[in-house]
Amino acid sequence: FIQYVRSFTQPIQQVAQVANMLQSTAAASERVFEFLDEKEEDQFAENPVSVEGLQGNVEFEHVHFGYNPEHIIINDFSAKVKEGQKIAIVGPTGAGKTTMIKLLCRLYDVTEGEILLNGVNIKKYDQREYRQLFSVVFQDFHILPYTLGENVAASGEPDPERVMECLEKAGLGERVRNLPEGLQTFVTKQYDENGVEFSGGELQKTAIARAIYKESPFVLLDEPTAALDPMAEYEIYRNFDKIVDKKTAIYISHRLSSCRFCKKIAVFHEGRLIQMGSHEQLLQDTDGKYYEMWKAQAKYYQ
Repeated sequence: FIQYVRSFTQPIQQVAQVANMLQSTAAASERVFEFLDEKEEDQFAENPVSVEGLQGNVEFEHVHFGYNPEHIIINDFSAKVKEGQKIAIVGPTGAGKTTMIKLLCRLYDVTEGEILLNGVNIKKYDQREYRQLFSVVFQDFHILPYTLGENVAASGEPDPERVMECLEKAGLGERVRNLPEGLQTFVTKQYDENGVEFSGGELQKTAIARAIYKESPFVLLDEPTAALDPMAEYEIYRNFDKIVDKKTAIYISHRLSSCRFCKKIAVFHEGRLIQMGSHEQLLQDTDGKYYEMWKAQAKYYQ
């Protein structure tokens, strides 16, 4: 009798679960389609300035930004980044470092002040063309479940030689050469049972290789080595100048030891630029924020 009861009730429970799943999916899809039907915000200049062959200097002039009026992230921030300069940005969590990068890429627009590129407000450039100037590796990067070559090139028609060169620079060359399918290896097994589950560090190197492949005049790296072991991190930094060549590079890190390869280090605190200089210069200010953070990290290695 109990077996008959179970055989009768189990299908009912399964139908109820499926019905609940369909209901949740319908509600979610409704929100997705509402979003897709929304008109895009007018963020494009009427007579955009051409970005062809553009590099130049970046200047932040009294920039303010907040996700809402009560939550100000960037507070009267002013700074200059010269063409070809490599600068490291450090500071406590929540200081506004990543937000500054997103403002530069026009993922958000400033609340007050302006950002200039070659003396021109970045809002006057065509938005899509302007974003092509930047190769970016964010903390929350994403690698698609396609082939390794397609991920690096961000294209269905990758240049194998260029892809391999970029992977070598990112420290993933030997790993790829040991893969049976090489650049044709699928990342994860989502679309191919022979796909490879790469480690967090390997995925991060893939994202760095993708930024190199893009060949943009500006390279923006936001915690690009957080998932790497110390030796792999050392190799990336040792070859950093070679990787970015003559491009303008902005690098964000919480590990102060990894910033020493940059001649300029900018220190953020509460949405402001409070210090700037070389590692040696900043350590001379024993009352400064950089000295405080350096000592806090260095004590674990002494």
